Amino acid sequence: MTGPYQLIRSRRRTIALIVREDGSLVVRAPLHSAEEDIRTFVESKAAWIRRTQARVDESLRARIKKFEPGEQFWYLGKTYPLVIVPPSRSALVWDSAFHLSSSSRANAERVFIYWYKAEAARILSERVSWYAEQGGFAYRRIRITSARTRWGSCSPDGTLCFSYRLVMAPQEAIDYVAVHELVHLKLKNHARAFWTQVEAIMPDYRPRLDWLNRNGRFLGIGK
Repeated sequence: MTGPYQLIRSRRRTIALIVREDGSLVVRAPLHSAEEDIRTFVESKAAWIRRTQARVDESLRARIKKFEPGEQFWYLGKTYPLVIVPPSRSALVWDSAFHLSSSSRANAERVFIYWYKAEAARILSERVSWYAEQGGFAYRRIRITSARTRWGSCSPDGTLCFSYRLVMAPQEAIDYVAVHELVHLKLKNHARAFWTQVEAIMPDYRPRLDWLNRNGRFLGIGK
């Protein structure tokens, strides 16, 4: 038996299952689908639901931090341990490990996110600028966000937005997302022409994207 789920009906033709980041199940179904047919479909997918919820639970546990000594935190594709140090002027310093001032431990999540955002702004400003110059792209500005469901986006006014979580990924993956959003300045969808342009700039973009697809769910802090 599967657990409870949220049912959403709409003018769709088929039934779809969605496992949210908190592990809850959403079932999207056509307006006139019989309740029994929906339950039967959900039961037939019980094994897939359990596997997917287990993966979601694993990634959620990896992201939720207790900020204890030795706990591992991602930065540029690798994990580094947390070290709690005596009170100091710098709340958080990275030097082959993350050194968190004991006086900042109560606000550790906010301190880490602030640090990640600053690093993301620094690194992405450099990489986007370099690729923009190489490819002849003109963007307005860069903004760092706390987005959880996307790595980057391109607004109509030329602003490029990137999630702070991206700085936890390897430099190769960061560069891929930078190129991806720069190309969106000229090509707004993901049609073949878009991917052709990405590949022309970055012939090895696929393994970079694959890394994000495999590991992206582990990158972040908190729910």
